[in-house]
Amino acid sequence: MAELIFRTGTMDAGKSTLALQTNHNHAARGRRGRLFTSHDRAGTAMVSSRLGLVADAEEVAPDFDFWRYTVDALTQGARIDYVICDEAQFYTSEQIDQLAKVVDELQIDVFCFGILTDFRTRLFPGSARLVELADRTEVLQVEALCWCGKRATHNARTENGVMVTEGEVIVVGDVDPADHPPAAVDDIEVAYEVLCRQHHRRGMTAARARAVSLSPEPLPFT
Repeated sequence: MAELIFRTGTMDAGKSTLALQTNHNHAARGRRGRLFTSHDRAGTAMVSSRLGLVADAEEVAPDFDFWRYTVDALTQGARIDYVICDEAQFYTSEQIDQLAKVVDELQIDVFCFGILTDFRTRLFPGSARLVELADRTEVLQVEALCWCGKRATHNARTENGVMVTEGEVIVVGDVDPADHPPAAVDDIEVAYEVLCRQHHRRGMTAARARAVSLSPEPLPFT
């Protein structure tokens, strides 16, 4: 039986790497699939891994219809054994419903990869719907780490180096400024960092922790 599988983790946990590896494994066994993504940090219509792997993909816009796309492709004689959806947190709830229909009605496996919560610690609509509908939800075992060494569980956004908890939900950026310079939005440099819950709650990024360690003031505990 086909399944809808959701694999999730924080930024820097290897979701896109696993998506590309999953695609490779199935293709190596003669299966034919389609690769989708939305707002990848490397650009439009591609899935990219921080390890340097890149593959072409279909870009998922808000009005994209997975059910219609799949039915049209099959009607035209295409073979689709599986579908891989990266950055699934950016999909709409309706698109997740369409993917579930593809699984149930067409018996096509769908593998979704994405983040659970945004920088405000709130569930993305696409991720929330996947948790509600997926046959299996799996947390990736490769743990991203907070600057303190603890397991990172939260995605933080910084603007000009300062952590923020309000603003537009979708602003593309990365956690490694050495490879991907901060995005500029209205002359504001936007970057991301993974933190443990404690330091996300305190707004204590790595840069702020370094600054505090050089200050005579004690660390804040409120």
